[in-house]
Amino acid sequence: MSGPPKDFDPESPEKREVAGEAARDRSDFLSLMGHTYRGELGRTTSWRTRIDRTTNWAVVLTASLLTWAFSAETRPHYILLVGMGMLVVFLGIEARRYRIYDVWRSRVRLLEENVFANALDPEGTEQPNWRELLSDDLREPTIKTPPIEAVSRRLARVYTPLLSVLLAAWLIRLTVFGDPTSGPIGAASIGRIPGEVVLGLVGVCYALVIVVTFWPGSRQAKGELQEEDNTEAWR
Repeated sequence: MSGPPKDFDPESPEKREVAGEAARDRSDFLSLMGHTYRGELGRTTSWRTRIDRTTNWAVVLTASLLTWAFSAETRPHYILLVGMGMLVVFLGIEARRYRIYDVWRSRVRLLEENVFANALDPEGTEQPNWRELLSDDLREPTIKTPPIEAVSRRLARVYTPLLSVLLAAWLIRLTVFGDPTSGPIGAASIGRIPGEVVLGLVGVCYALVIVVTFWPGSRQAKGELQEEDNTEAWR
């Protein structure tokens, strides 16, 4: 395999700034944007797959716990509480993956809004300085979605329904399959922990879940499909 030409000097200004020539040539620039879009779209798809994989684990875990918990009356009710804790762990993993996924998706949406949409219907770009925004983000990639927003989005789309199913199953386990002599509150006890304490802790946790799910703060994740556009412009 032959190496680079002997007269090739990668430190020379002409060779070092070769990519800058594309900024002044329209055909070269549009070609470069096409390759950039495909690369960023590939990264977005890869991280989308990682998010879906975590969601699949959560769904399988929920289904398995429900099947096992109701397979016999002697099954302990707290196994459903353990399942809730595992879902919270999956939620943390998925929220982190979602924040990284949004890095690539933001770039894809920036190109779609300002290059491809304008090529199909030239009404002007969404962000006049989109080239500067994309350049800055390529030079210094940053996570744009706050942790609370990532958790809120994943709760609203996946984990609040799953946690609600486990909560309903747990309450049914206490009321229908619990000891009728002790009642639902007595049946909720775990070892030396009274049922009142267990019910109180579960109630507080689910109240927190509801608050975070409907978090009223402005959304910073860019380009996510939704019924009403309430996302802010690229930051």
